[in-house]
Amino acid sequence: MNPDYNITQEELEYIERYITKNMTFEELAAFEEKLRSNPDFKNQVDDIKTMLLGIETQALKEKLDEFHKELPETNTPIEEPSKIRYLNIKKLIAIAAVFVISLGSYWFFNKESHTNLYSKYYSPDPGLPTTMSSSDNFIFYDAMVNYKRKDYNLAISKWEPLLIKKPENDTLNYFIGSAYLANDKEELAMTYLQKVTQLKENTFKNEAYYYLGLAYLKAKNIELAKKYLNLSTFDNSKEILSKLKE
Repeated sequence: MNPDYNITQEELEYIERYITKNMTFEELAAFEEKLRSNPDFKNQVDDIKTMLLGIETQALKEKLDEFHKELPETNTPIEEPSKIRYLNIKKLIAIAAVFVISLGSYWFFNKESHTNLYSKYYSPDPGLPTTMSSSDNFIFYDAMVNYKRKDYNLAISKWEPLLIKKPENDTLNYFIGSAYLANDKEELAMTYLQKVTQLKENTFKNEAYYYLGLAYLKAKNIELAKKYLNLSTFDNSKEILSKLKE
């Protein structure tokens, strides 16, 4: 990395989110435009990419060296591997140390805690009281019984045909998203929960923000988890956000 760079922690986290594909669509578009228009910024990003690749490559090389030491000696000639451009190891260690310190060791050491946070705060939405009236409502509440019995696939299979008829229905979108999240399919859940946040009807909007935050937390997309938890007024949202700052 060029020693003349003056990179703040915020800038490093910004670049790291790009490298690890952890940006929203809008952030990615703005970032790539900056890459095209600012050669110095592009060089900076390339240097950080090279640094991370060097760290991973060196770690792999050390593991392979240990593995080869354990193999029995033979007289078979070993073909020299093709030359790969490595970073100078002393510079690599120095760069890695600066990088880890600048991020507060967060990226490297806190990933597992996000999973624990999700497990601690997530519980499926309890669902609605199952009162049945018209034929359409009968199917909805019949599926709600399946949902409450944790038969999420069956509930989804009954709700989705209703959603085809009423694609803007916030209740259907919300509970289908909740069922997918309860079934450990957070990527599918996000689609329906995001739809709820975009609809005019806002009965379940606060809940959708909360469960979207949890879904992104489960997917280890911490920036989007924070975004949606900040939009929720639930006390649990505030507690999770507080723990993510620790």
